Amino acid sequence: MQDLPHHYHVNANAEAQGNIVLKTDNLPQLISAPPAEFGGPGDQWSPEHLLVASVADCFILTFRAIARASKLEWSNLESSATGVLDRVDRVTCFTGFTVTATLTLPAGSDSSKAQRLLEKAEGACLITNSLTAEVHLETEIIVAS
Repeated sequence: MQDLPHHYHVNANAEAQGNIVLKTDNLPQLISAPPAEFGGPGDQWSPEHLLVASVADCFILTFRAIARASKLEWSNLESSATGVLDRVDRVTCFTGFTVTATLTLPAGSDSSKAQRLLEKAEGACLITNSLTAEVHLETEIIVAS
């Protein structure tokens, strides 16, 4: 890992109507639009979807690093995230996230250690640590036979 602080830059470009084009160096561009809930077409990534995707993605990347450091062997981790957008004190914001994780381990693995590492990953995710909304983790651990 490079020394902190890290800096991330994204350029967004749009006309008066239509999609937003998101670009950064050395990455494919993304097309964004308002979600259907805000009158958008519902067929493009939206800022809301990108934020929730970041929660799920960061959880897996954090778990991967923690599992590697803890020498836990695993074969698959499926993560999904749900964000709740609501109005609090006349401000629209995300009020909570639920991360659901299904972890598959090789036969003979320590499922209690895996559970501890999943919980540690939830607490160490830099995306959710940067948000004010509460995060709830639901886990399932499958040990191959």
